[in-house]
Amino acid sequence: MTTRTDPQAPAPGPRTTKTPRRPVDLLVGTAGLVAVAAILLAVRVVTDGDPMLGPALLNALLPTGLLLLVAVAANLLLLVLASYTVLRTLIDGDLRGLARAMTAAVAAYALASLINAALSSLVGRDPSPVPDVPGDALNGVPAEVFTNATLGYVAAAIAFALTMPTGMPRVRSLLWYGTTASALCALLAGVSSAPALLLTVLVGIVCAALARYAVGAQPLEPVDARMHAELHRFGLATTAITGAGTDEEGNPRYLADLDDGTRAELSLLSSENTAGFWRRLRDLLLLRGPVAPRMLYGVRRRAEHAALMSFSAREAGVTVPRVLAIGEVGPGTVIVARELPDTRTLDALDDDEVTDDLIDLVWRALGALHRRRLAHGNLTGATVGVLRDDPHHVVLTGVDRGAVAAPALKASLDNAALVTLLAMRVGAERAVDSAVRALGVAATAAILPFLQPAGLPSRTRRGLRRDRRLLSEVGDRIARIAPEAPASPARLERMRPRTVVSVIAATVVGLVLAYQLTGVDLTTIGEADPVWAAAALVMATMCMVGAAMILIGFVPVPLPWWRTVALQYAASFVRIAAPAGLGAIAINARFAVKAGAPTSLALSAVGLSQLVGFMVHVPLLLVCAYLTGTSYWTGFTPSPTVVVISIVGTAAVAVVFLVPRLRRAFAERLRPYLRGVLPRLMDTLQRPASLALGLGGTLLLTVAFILCLHFSVLAFTDPGTRVSLVAVAVVFLAGNAIGSAAPTPGGLGAVEAALIGGLTAVAGVSAAVALPAVLLFRLLTFWFPVLPGWGSFVYLQRREAI
Repeated sequence: MTTRTDPQAPAPGPRTTKTPRRPVDLLVGTAGLVAVAAILLAVRVVTDGDPMLGPALLNALLPTGLLLLVAVAANLLLLVLASYTVLRTLIDGDLRGLARAMTAAVAAYALASLINAALSSLVGRDPSPVPDVPGDALNGVPAEVFTNATLGYVAAAIAFALTMPTGMPRVRSLLWYGTTASALCALLAGVSSAPALLLTVLVGIVCAALARYAVGAQPLEPVDARMHAELHRFGLATTAITGAGTDEEGNPRYLADLDDGTRAELSLLSSENTAGFWRRLRDLLLLRGPVAPRMLYGVRRRAEHAALMSFSAREAGVTVPRVLAIGEVGPGTVIVARELPDTRTLDALDDDEVTDDLIDLVWRALGALHRRRLAHGNLTGATVGVLRDDPHHVVLTGVDRGAVAAPALKASLDNAALVTLLAMRVGAERAVDSAVRALGVAATAAILPFLQPAGLPSRTRRGLRRDRRLLSEVGDRIARIAPEAPASPARLERMRPRTVVSVIAATVVGLVLAYQLTGVDLTTIGEADPVWAAAALVMATMCMVGAAMILIGFVPVPLPWWRTVALQYAASFVRIAAPAGLGAIAINARFAVKAGAPTSLALSAVGLSQLVGFMVHVPLLLVCAYLTGTSYWTGFTPSPTVVVISIVGTAAVAVVFLVPRLRRAFAERLRPYLRGVLPRLMDTLQRPASLALGLGGTLLLTVAFILCLHFSVLAFTDPGTRVSLVAVAVVFLAGNAIGSAAPTPGGLGAVEAALIGGLTAVAGVSAAVALPAVLLFRLLTFWFPVLPGWGSFVYLQRREAI
C-alpha cells in the first residue's frame, strides 16, 4: 500500500485494524486480583472468624442529615453523568468505548458485591455500626448504597471514569468529584472504613485495567498524513510512504521516499502494541539478569534507546542505520525514522558469497562494538549484511535491542550468537576457525559455556530446530581446538519452563492440601473403625481381581489366574515410578507378549481394555452426577454437579482437539495402544465369554474402588451419619480422571487434592473426615500394594513372565 503526498487531499493511508491492547493492563488487573485475594485471606487469618467491629464513628464531625444530602446529590450526579456519557458515546458511534466503560463498571460492582459477601461470611458484620441508624440503611437510604464494606457504586464509578471514551474532560472531572464526595460521605458516616475505601479503589482500578485489556481500544486511525507532517517538521520532505509490514517486535514498518532520492525506514512505536512484550517478559522471568532482555517501558524510552544505540555504534566505527528523526504522530505513538542503506542480508547471500574474508569483516565489526562496551544483542541472518554496491562493507542492523556499558557476559553472548549464526551458514568447522582468527584460542574457548539456546536470539533458536545437533558440533570443534575450554555450561536460566510448570502444579496441590489440613488432627487416621477399614481392605483386594479379569478377558491367549493377579500387584509397584496408567499398560502388554501373544496383538488388547474402561467410566460418571443432588431440584433439571462436569469435560476435550500441540501429544500417547483396537474389538465380540469376563472385570474394578473409598469415609464418620454412595462415586470417578491426566506417578498429589475437595464439596463430608478417609483410601489402593508388588515383580521376573 502506497500513499502519495497531495497538498489538497492526502490519499488515505494504511489502517491498523487489530484491536490495540496493552499488556500492562493485564498485569495490573491480575496483580490487583491477587492483592484482593490476599486481603481477604489476611482478614480471614487475622479475625479468625470473630465478628468485625464497625468503623470509627466519624459522623459526629458533621450532621448525619448533611452527609445524607451530600451523598444523595453525589450519587445522583454520578447517574446523570453516566447517562450523559452513554448517550454521547452512542451518538459518536464509539461502541467499543461504550462497551469498555460499561464492562468495567458492571465488573467493578459485581466484584465489590462478591467481596462484601466474602467478608460477611468470613468476619460477620455489625448490624448497626452507627448509633441511631438502622443496621441496613442510613436514614432511609437504600442499603445497596451505603452499608457495604466496599462501596459498589464508588467502585463502578472509578472503573467507569478510568475507561470512558476520551474527549469529555469536564465530564470526567465531575465524575471524579462525585465519586470522591460519595466515598467521603460513607467514611464520615461511619458505614465504611479507610481500609474498605482503599479496597474499593483497588477494585475499580483492577476492573478498569481488565476491561481495557479484554475489550481493547479503538483501532488506530490512519496516520499517513501525520507521518508526512511530522517528517516535514524535521526537514524530511516525502513523496511517498509505503507500508512494509511489521518488524520483529510487531511495530508497524513503513518505507518513505524522500525528495533527495533516498529512502528512509519508519517504525511506529505504540504503547498499544503488545507483540514482543510477552516474549521479553517471559525471558526476563526465566533468564538470569545479564542474559535477560531489557524491559523498556514507554515508547519514548524505547525510541531514545534506539537513537542512543545508533549514535554509539556509529561512533565506534560500525556502519548501522542512522536515526534521522524521532517524532510523535499521536497520543502514545512515536515515529522513528532511520536511513535505509541498500543492503543484502546474510540470509540473502549465496553460499559462495559468504567467504572467509567476509566472515572476518563481520567479526571485526562486532569486535569494534565490544571495544566500546556495546553489545548488539540480536545477531541473526536478518541483522547482518553487506552493502549491495560494496560487498566488503558490513552493515549491522537491529541494534535497538543492544546495550551500552555492556558487561563482558553480553559480549560473550554476542560471540556465541555469531559463531552459531555462521555455523548455520558455512558449517561448524569454518565458523569456529573464523572465531579463532578473530578472537584467539582462549577467547574462542570462553564461548563454549554460552552455546545454549537460552542465550541466543529467538530467530536463531527457531533456525536451530532444523538442525538440533549443530550446537553440539560447534562445541565439539571448540573442544578439539582448545581442550582446556570450560566443559560445564554457563547458568543462563533462572529456571526451565518445565520447572516452572512443575513448581506451579506442586504449589497448587500443596495449597489445596494445606487448606484441607487446617484444623485436622492427623492422628485420627489411627482412629478408623476397624470393621469399615477391613471392608475397605477387602475392596482394595477385589480391585486387583477385577484388573486381572480385564486382562484375561481381552487378551486372546490363555493367562494363568494367580500369576495375572500377581501381575496387578507388580503393576502397583511399577506405578510409583511412572505417570498414571503408563506403567500398568507397559507391564500388562509385556506380560501378554511373554504369554505367547504377538506384540501388536498384545498392545491392541491392552488398548481395548483401556477403551472399554473409558466407555464404562464416562457414562457411569454422568449417571452418578445426575443423581447427585437431585433432591434439591424439581422436575428433570440436572443437578449442578452434572452441569459442572459436563462443562469441564467439554472444555477439556475442546482444548485438546483445538490446540494442535495438545492434539498431537494426545494422539502420539494413544496411538501405540489403540492401533489395531477395532479388529481386536470385533474379534472379542465373537467370544461372548471373554467379552463378559472383560466387561465384568471393568465393572468390578470401578465398583470396588468406589466402595473402598465409601468404606474409608464411613470408617471416620459417626455411626448415625449418612454418606451418599452416589456422591462418593462421582468424587472417585472425577478424581480418577484427574489422576489419569496428571503427569505425576500414580497421579500422586492430584488425586488426593481432587478426592478431598470432592468429598467436602459434593458429598458434604467435613474436611476433618475427608482427609483421613482419603489417606486411608490411598494407603490401601496405592501404597499398601507396593510391598507385595515388589515381591510379585521379582517373582515374575525370575519366572520370565515379564
